[in-house]
Amino acid sequence: MLDGITFTQASVGLQKCLTAERGAPSAPLGNAKDYRIVLAAKSTGSAGPGASFHVVGVREHPAGRRVVCDIEDGEASGISTGTADTDPSDAGPVVPDANAGRLFQQTKSSKGSWKLPFRWAVVGTVDASVAEVTVSYGNTTRQAVLDHGWFVASGMLRQQVTEVPHIKGYDSAGNLLYDSDQDKYWSRRLL
Repeated sequence: MLDGITFTQASVGLQKCLTAERGAPSAPLGNAKDYRIVLAAKSTGSAGPGASFHVVGVREHPAGRRVVCDIEDGEASGISTGTADTDPSDAGPVVPDANAGRLFQQTKSSKGSWKLPFRWAVVGTVDASVAEVTVSYGNTTRQAVLDHGWFVASGMLRQQVTEVPHIKGYDSAGNLLYDSDQDKYWSRRLL
């Protein structure tokens, strides 16, 4: 939890997202208690702590289920869901969540000059061979937190950027296993 967002606020927000996205009987999303919240962070232009925020929840059963959404003025919006089954079959040992671009891009309401400083985050999955993930964005590099097959990195931008975060994954000996510059599924330019 970042930016003063409490676990309770994140849980209530996640449940709103799941409720709004229900209706896919072939892939029931469940309830917030079925998920581990790996990120809750303030959205760009938010008036105060928790007023408008992103929440990311992950679930082990079914494996790789993830929900990324925004809570704006107390309502769920911009909901993206997915599972590891939808990842490319030739994905590497690090798979950035392709649906989580809003975590590191300006929102539609702030197109043009970015409102700075800007809270950014990147989430995705890692396989057991990955011991460390670094994420560089703007002029800052952060070490990601690894949690049960997921990675999460966050920071603050103080300048507008034109390229997406650069992600690298390493094994326990420090050998490079993944470089997002070599990932055909990870665009280098912001949309």
